[in-house]
Amino acid sequence: MKKVLAFDIDQTLNVAKTPITDDIAKLLIKCLDYFEICPISGQKFDQFLIQIVDRLVENGVTPTELAHLHLFVAQGTQYYTYSQTNKKLGPIGIEVTKDKTPYDPSHWRQVYNYPLTDEQVQKITATLEQSARELGYWEEDKLQDGDEIIENRLSQVTFSALGQKAGTKEKYAWDPDCKKREKIVARCKELSPEFEYEIGGTTSINAITPGMNKVFGMTHLLEELNVKKQDILYFGDMTQPGGNDYPVVEMGIDTITVRNHEDTAYALRGILGVIS
Repeated sequence: MKKVLAFDIDQTLNVAKTPITDDIAKLLIKCLDYFEICPISGQKFDQFLIQIVDRLVENGVTPTELAHLHLFVAQGTQYYTYSQTNKKLGPIGIEVTKDKTPYDPSHWRQVYNYPLTDEQVQKITATLEQSARELGYWEEDKLQDGDEIIENRLSQVTFSALGQKAGTKEKYAWDPDCKKREKIVARCKELSPEFEYEIGGTTSINAITPGMNKVFGMTHLLEELNVKKQDILYFGDMTQPGGNDYPVVEMGIDTITVRNHEDTAYALRGILGVIS
């Protein structure tokens, strides 16, 4: 039996850049009683909270269950766990957990972080912008107020063609076959080959230093949770060569390729049906 269920986020647990549904939230809560649950994505920590954790809380997740949720942020180059500080000593000095204590977002603890240097961020940012401008894919006129195309996520820099706030319909329509982003990535590799560029989500490219992709994150997952590759089942939608889930496939970790969160829900129901 697997010990860990690991997930990409956009297009795997949700509609891109939107909170997970009640259905997915309830399924994940049930899974937390049997597995360590590990979302791993190029997104920043705040988006993990908005898209996953807040929805779990709204659907009744307990502090004990949250202790089995591991957030591998920015492709796993940052790692967060939920600390159960709602403990008191029992009559013989034994710690007793009280699940009635409400969820507190301040209890998330950063276990590690491997940030880029300022110089690396500047070089990647300039490379992404130049490549997109040369190819005619720099569309800042479509940004909503306060949004940005290039975002520093500390351990990676992410290009989002229409920004983070664009509507789902617009994002899906912008590059459905990944051809635009493939051209941007090719040009980036010509300008700054010392970095790696991965296509993810619906409009995004994640730029990282070599090796700081999901292989890095999954390798640290193995170490932090003290498990083996065969203990993990991974779900992702970009498992093709060049996709940001493909490094997990190359590692030899058992992977389920999904098209959307409905596929993921179907698979989770099957898993829970067997073990519960």
